[in-house]
Order: sequence, then structure tokens, then C-alpha cells
Amino acid sequence: MNSTTTPTTTPLPRAFRNLAWSNLAAQSAEQLSLAAVPLVAVLALKAGPGEIGFLAAIQTLPFLLVSVPLGLLADRMSRRRLMVWAEGLRAASLLMLLALVLWSKLGIAWLAVLGFLGAVGTVGFSVAAPALVPALVPRDALAVANGRLELARSAAFTAGPALAGALVAWAGASAAFVLAAVLSVSAVGLLWSLGEAPRVQAASRRNPLLDVRDGARFVWRHELLRPMLMTGAVFNISWFVLQAAYVPYAVRVLGLGAQAVGFTLAMYGAGMVFGALLTARAVAHMPFGRAIQIGPAAAVVAGALMAATLVVPSAALASLSFFLFGAGPMVWVITSATLRQSVAPPAMLGRVSAVFLTINTGARPIGAALGGLVGATQGESACLLLALAGFVLQAGIIFASRIATLRRLPALAPT
Repeated sequence: MNSTTTPTTTPLPRAFRNLAWSNLAAQSAEQLSLAAVPLVAVLALKAGPGEIGFLAAIQTLPFLLVSVPLGLLADRMSRRRLMVWAEGLRAASLLMLLALVLWSKLGIAWLAVLGFLGAVGTVGFSVAAPALVPALVPRDALAVANGRLELARSAAFTAGPALAGALVAWAGASAAFVLAAVLSVSAVGLLWSLGEAPRVQAASRRNPLLDVRDGARFVWRHELLRPMLMTGAVFNISWFVLQAAYVPYAVRVLGLGAQAVGFTLAMYGAGMVFGALLTARAVAHMPFGRAIQIGPAAAVVAGALMAATLVVPSAALASLSFFLFGAGPMVWVITSATLRQSVAPPAMLGRVSAVFLTINTGARPIGAALGGLVGATQGESACLLLALAGFVLQAGIIFASRIATLRRLPALAPT
């Protein structure tokens, strides 16, 4: 019997297609607004690096503060309804931004408050969507469905910043916020029409802290989820160490101009799209454990290529490195989400997704701070080598785990 997963030939259900289109609209709205806000802050409000850093921090704070509470809500209420409320909050924040721009009342404080609210909506959407997918598609179509969702995110990530810049330059800030608001409202409409099969809800009278504890304990004690959590944390720390050093390194050591630096960074988005398209084939033609190893292994190769520019300064090597950083980890995102959906009890999927989101997001400022410290004291080259060591470590964790032995998706864990 063939030990690999057979690609599904069954069309994905209409309910999932509605989710996929709403995801594309929501992701596009998010990327448009994330790119437009700092542009507006600099061009219209004359903001400096301090204000831009403050806005970026405020927009990431909800991932740490409300991921777990919203994950608990995703297990206690209709996930479709939670996504409607979450995306509705983002749409309201965008409409308020647009109104403030039109009334010439926009300021840094308003950008921060509304950016925070929009990010809360993003978190709600992010924890509920992967928890909802298994209720909409057959088990053997999970990887394909997750690939569709991540392809939309990759396309939005790649096109959003460029489109936002063009709109702000050609038609002013209001145009970017109009389009983002329209997309967000469209996502709400698609979610509203989404069907969701009834499911047994978690007991609402139970102490919420006990439910949160159970979700975290389940992840940490599971022999497949724990190494995935550790791998993701180490990868994110290493990635943000590299991110903190790359632009000054590219300018000072590689001798790249702004356009060349932008091109190398754009290869990351191209790699994400390639990885999203590759994943279904990888899952179909190799053991699942091997497919999930692609991302960590690609990160090691990408880190080695970036470190090689210390010996051979080359924009081509840097570009290939960023392409692999986009492609390989995208395969990881899809396959690891599929594995989580397969082994976590349906009633716990929201909390499990929230644990992963919180840890991965929490690792990012650690990596950025570490990269800044090492870069300031040892130079950008030390950051590249430190990041490479981290990428080797995250690959070692996943290759040494039982995940490496998986031939196919495992059975659902007992509740």
C-alpha cells in the first residue's frame, strides 16, 4: 500500500470557498492598512523612527495580550460568529481611520488606538480560521485547504505594500483606507453567509483559566505538538535576529542601494507564493513527516546562503536566501497547521492555535532585541552567524522528533 498521502480530487466545499475568499479579502485589507499607516504617519504627520516604532509595537501587542483569550472564545462559541465580530472590528477601525483622514483629524494617538483595535480583529480571525477548517473540509483535504488559505496570505503579503504605496502616492491616504475598508467589509459579508456545522461547545461555566491551562498542557505534553512549538519559537527568534541586521548589512557590507535591497526583500514574498503552491504536491508525493521537514531544512540552507555572503558579497545569494526563507517556512506553516488540526480535539483547536500564535509572536521581539544587541556590540556579521546557528537548532529539534517518522497524518488524540 502506498505510504504517502493521496491528493484529494474532491472539490472543496462551498462553505470553505467562502472562507477562502473572505480570508483573501481580510488578509489584503490587513496588509494594505499595515503598509499605509506608516506611510501616512511619515508623509502627513512627519513622524520619525520613534513614532513608527511605537506604532509597530502597538500593532503587535494584541498578539501577545489577547491570543489566548480569543482562542478560548473560539472553543466556547461559534467560530464563524467570532470571525464575523473580529473582522467587523477591523472594518470599523478602518472606517474610522478613513473618517479621520477626511476630517483632517488624524494623529499618532488615533493611529495607535485604531491600529490596536484592527490587530485585535486580526488575532480573532487568526485563531478561529484554522480551528474552523476541519469542520468544513474532509480530513484528507486539510493540506490543500490550508494551502489555499496561505496562498491568499502570501499574495496579500506580496502585493499589499506595493499597492498601498501606489495608492497613497497617486490618490492620497484616503484611497488606501477606502480599499482596505471595502475589502474588510466584503470579508464580513462572506463570513456571514458561511455555514458552520453544529458542534458540542465547551462548558461555558467552567473556570476559563482551567480551560487555558488544559490547552497549554495538551500542547506541551503531546509528542508531536511540543517539538513543533519549540521549532517555531527558535525559528522566529533566529529570523528576527537576521531581520534586525539585514538592511544595514546589505547597505554597508554588500553595497546595495535602496532598490536592490527592496528587490532582495521582495524575493521573500515570491518564495511564500511558491511554497504555498508546492505544499500540496509535497504532501501528496512523500511521507508527511518528510514534507513537514522541508521548512526547517530550507531555513538552514537559506541561513547558510546568507552567511556565505560574508565570504562572497552577492545580491544574488541574498535574493536566493530570502526566496528560500519564504518558500520553505511556508511549507512548514501549512503542514504544521494540518498536523495540529489532525491531532488536537475539535473542542480544543482554538486554544491550541492560540498557544502557537502566542509563542511564535512572543519570540519575535526577543529575536529583534537579541539581533539589535548583537549587531550593536559584535556587528551585523555576528547576527548572520547567530541566526544560522538558530536555524540549525530548529531543524535539529524537528528532525530528532517523532514527526520525522510519520508516514501519514496520525489519528486524532483522545479527549
